[in-house]
Amino acid sequence: MNNYLLFKSLHLIVVISWMVGLLYLPRIFVYHVENLKNKNTSSVFKTMERKLYFYIMTPAMILSWIFGLILISVIGFEVILILWLKLKLILIILLTIYHFYLGKLLNDFKLDQNTKSSKFFRIINEVPTILLILVVFIVIFKPI
Repeated sequence: MNNYLLFKSLHLIVVISWMVGLLYLPRIFVYHVENLKNKNTSSVFKTMERKLYFYIMTPAMILSWIFGLILISVIGFEVILILWLKLKLILIILLTIYHFYLGKLLNDFKLDQNTKSSKFFRIINEVPTILLILVVFIVIFKPI
């Protein structure tokens, strides 16, 4: 079996899992904000948010980085000098920062200190979509 294709497949699987979480967690935040007055519902949302972030998203993010770095090492670290890979890595770093920002927002909900509106969460929910589109086009078209 080709190790490169194995790691590429694993990388794609965990990236998809990570992206699902990055797209879904802000939607849960929208519904959470809209139900803050109902303590029982808010408690359910806190559980959903925590499990999604810590059991699915964070492991998927870590594995995405690990498998991505393995792919780079299999090809050779000199590929980091290629423009398309630099651009992709910058966008992935932005997605990682966004991931940790969602973790901060998660903690605000946990402590009942959220100050953001449902409109805010609807808007930031578009961030991973835009970054994903850019990454896909960069990887497919590989600008020099």
